[in-house]
Amino acid sequence: MQEFPHHYRVAATATAEGSVTLSGEDVPALDTAPPKEFGGPGGNWSPEALLVGAVTDCFIFTFRAIARASKLDWVALQCSAEGTLDRVDRVTRFTDITVTAQLTVPAGTDAERAKQLLEKAEANCLVSNSLNSNMHLHASVDTAA
Repeated sequence: MQEFPHHYRVAATATAEGSVTLSGEDVPALDTAPPKEFGGPGGNWSPEALLVGAVTDCFIFTFRAIARASKLDWVALQCSAEGTLDRVDRVTRFTDITVTAQLTVPAGTDAERAKQLLEKAEANCLVSNSLNSNMHLHASVDTAA
């Protein structure tokens, strides 16, 4: 890992109508549009969906690092998130994000320890820690057959 601080640059280009194209260093461009809830066309990634997606993505990468450091073997991690966007004190913002994580581990794995590592990942996810919303984790651990 590189020394802190890290810097991330993203550019956005748009015309008066249509989608916005996001671009960054060494990554493919991504077209985005407002969600249907804001009068957008749907069918595209929106800033709102990208933010909730960033939470799940970061959660999994954080768990990978923690599991590796803790020498926990695991088979698969299914993760989803639901963000609640609301208006509070005349400001529209995400008020709650709930992450649901289902971890599959090999037979003989200490399921309680695995669940604790999921909770540690949630507590250490840099994206979640950067947001001003309530974060919730619903975690379960299954043993592979």
